[in-house]
Amino acid sequence: MDVIVAGDRAGLLKAKRTLGIGAASGEGTLALVPTMGALHKGHRSLMRLARERADHVAVSIFVNPLQFGPNEDFSRYPRTFDVDLEACADEGVSIVFAPSAEDMYAQDRQVSVSAGKMGTVVEGAFRPGHFDGVLTVVLKLFNLVQPDVAVFGRKDAQQLAMIRRMVTDLNLPISIVGAPTAREADGLALSSRNRYLSPHERHTALALSRALFAGAERRAPKEILGAARAVLEGESGISLDYLVLVDPATFTEAGEDYEGEAILAVAARVGSTRLIDNVTISL
Repeated sequence: MDVIVAGDRAGLLKAKRTLGIGAASGEGTLALVPTMGALHKGHRSLMRLARERADHVAVSIFVNPLQFGPNEDFSRYPRTFDVDLEACADEGVSIVFAPSAEDMYAQDRQVSVSAGKMGTVVEGAFRPGHFDGVLTVVLKLFNLVQPDVAVFGRKDAQQLAMIRRMVTDLNLPISIVGAPTAREADGLALSSRNRYLSPHERHTALALSRALFAGAERRAPKEILGAARAVLEGESGISLDYLVLVDPATFTEAGEDYEGEAILAVAARVGSTRLIDNVTISL
């Protein structure tokens, strides 16, 4: 069956009825992959994982204005809907939900989700209000699509942690699945923003993953951060926002006595492009 494109709640309900999702006969399960479009191989890996977890897959494509700051790249964020639709069809997606901003947000919108304290640290400290916007749109997508499972990439590790927290705190009946970060053969984490990089900038950006991999070879917090920082300090053309070692559930700092899994995360600008990446390390 071809991909069904829905632009609003009525279209979603019609698509789900057509596919027998949630109907008395069939009770097909549904996995959601929320995206902002400009789909790449990393998104495709999320779709394939989603297909393993449910009978049908829905992909949302919506560039969410609430999660962009006033000086960020909302207006120039890549929008490639026709190509994205082909990618979804290739990966066996059943429904593409592509609402407009008017469908998602009332002009007099007053209620939104607060990300709380965790939304103000690490990435949230550099992008105030970002996670409020992320959680608001994800909750709205969950309410509209009503999936059984939702799949997110671990490259956005703090986002994943915040969504898990929201699902727990608001008692949402949805299973959240984190998918491994997809990388190019040379280690660069896949991102829709990679297309902004010039060839020279792309080469420079490889220092981010090199720094993380260097840190991952160590086992003491101070040594981990030192090894990663040494790589970045030896590379010109990178403007570092943060390099942190944190608890993956709370994004609080992993101190010298910390034990268990920790996330080594980095955010930096290469040219005018802001990139993030992370790896998980067992301490």
